[in-house]
Amino acid sequence: MKRFAALYSELDRSTATGDKRAALVRYFQQAPPHDAAWALFLLAGGKVTSARQKIAGNAELRAWVAERSDTPAWLVDDSYDQVGDLAETLTLLMDDPVQAGADIALADWIEQKLLPVANQPEPVRHATITQAWQQLAFDERLVFNKLLTGALRVGVSQRLVQQALAEWSGIDIARIAQRMLGSWVPTPGLLAALLSPEERPEDRQQPYPFFLASPLEAEVDTLGPIDDWLVEWKWDGIRLQVLRRQGEVALWSRGEERLDGRFPEIEAAAMALPDGCVIDGELLAWADGDDLPLPFTALQTRIQRLKPGPKTLRDTPVRVLAYDLLELGGDDLRGLPLSQRRARLAEVLATLADPRLMLSPAVRVADWSAAAAQRDLARERGVEGLMLKRSDSVYQAGRRRGDWWKWKIAPLTIDAVMIYAQSGHGRRSTLYTDYTFGVWDGETLVPVAKAYSGLDDKEILALDRWIRANTIERFGPVRSVRGEQVFELGFEAVNRSKRHKSGIAVRFPRILRWRHDKPASEADTLAQLQALAR
Repeated sequence: MKRFAALYSELDRSTATGDKRAALVRYFQQAPPHDAAWALFLLAGGKVTSARQKIAGNAELRAWVAERSDTPAWLVDDSYDQVGDLAETLTLLMDDPVQAGADIALADWIEQKLLPVANQPEPVRHATITQAWQQLAFDERLVFNKLLTGALRVGVSQRLVQQALAEWSGIDIARIAQRMLGSWVPTPGLLAALLSPEERPEDRQQPYPFFLASPLEAEVDTLGPIDDWLVEWKWDGIRLQVLRRQGEVALWSRGEERLDGRFPEIEAAAMALPDGCVIDGELLAWADGDDLPLPFTALQTRIQRLKPGPKTLRDTPVRVLAYDLLELGGDDLRGLPLSQRRARLAEVLATLADPRLMLSPAVRVADWSAAAAQRDLARERGVEGLMLKRSDSVYQAGRRRGDWWKWKIAPLTIDAVMIYAQSGHGRRSTLYTDYTFGVWDGETLVPVAKAYSGLDDKEILALDRWIRANTIERFGPVRSVRGEQVFELGFEAVNRSKRHKSGIAVRFPRILRWRHDKPASEADTLAQLQALAR
């Protein structure tokens, strides 16, 4: 545990990406294979505890630390409210041991102490956790508590971890990224398999790392002649890869989740694809005969059902608009120019003639002015703007600027009032940075959006001071504040939703500006927002 705790501390203190990567390389070089596998799992976003594997709830942890540290429960809660991070609060409230216990490996802490007590009666879990608190020094205790709360955030992206592994091993990062997709178990042999220079049978079951477009911020005419680019609609659905290999079909979302059984009509259509074929595209809810896709909220009803019934399949049909061919006949095509990949994709789909798997249409325009005119009509078509892809681009891994751009339409906007605030995470855990906003429904402010980004550091500090001075009520870490501060929010779309109190759901809300010039009484209304809904 000491070695991983030292890595966590170093990563938490570092601000330079190069320093973080170097620390990761040193750790993977020196750590025992089993510890390194668990470290990789945790740094890549994996969690030891979950709803199905309960080790300790937040309320239990607060009660246990109050008992062991002889601290009143109200003071524990107040400390948590001030610190903002439960793991750090627990660590601070417990004294360091007079004599630290023997150093136990990270893998042993997890597999021999934590996982065996998951879902056990409270006294069993209580004894294990409190005993650990009494024998771990500060740094190890902090990491241990991070494992309990599932909040091991340390400013390290999965991509950075993959870069460190590639630097250490010499294995191509795209291969590492591909092998890390989906679910995997932190076994002693994990790293050896992950970094094997030879192709493994398991590699054929994995999707390719997705190539992601960057937001276009420069003037579009700086991209050069439009003839060098493929222009497509930017669809608002679920990015996924359709794999047809070894007689089976698998659907993989960009979120690295295998979607088996959720979209059986797509799986059935994909069985007609040639074996050794991988398609990249967008899954959309789209009714037969309609010219436009259904709102994203319709697709959400399908995502939540592992095995949709006949009514769901009938009410919310789906299709895939395919825009890239990554593999054909078992051959990796990612190194070919996009124009060639797309030509082959069109040939493959033409043999199917199945509306459930269709080629994403190119937007035919003569120049950038004509493209801009089409982009202005995007919202009427139920899309988010245009995609611009260089015709000779290869298919890369991750977000690489220069070849693929998303040219989105200007966001919809409303003026809303902040009504709740909650502290952030990590370095923002002592500040109120997560906000809930409402609009007027008669004389009541109804919550319609949450936003976490858009303010600069100076504004965050000023707003934090205002929140503390204008709190009406507290609900755990959440503060209800006076409805006085108005903010302009931007978002991509408004959809009707039965799951929200307001009856609507906004897509990707963010703060555009703090409206110091506007009183709360002049903020927008729910009726205005509903008028924008599809």
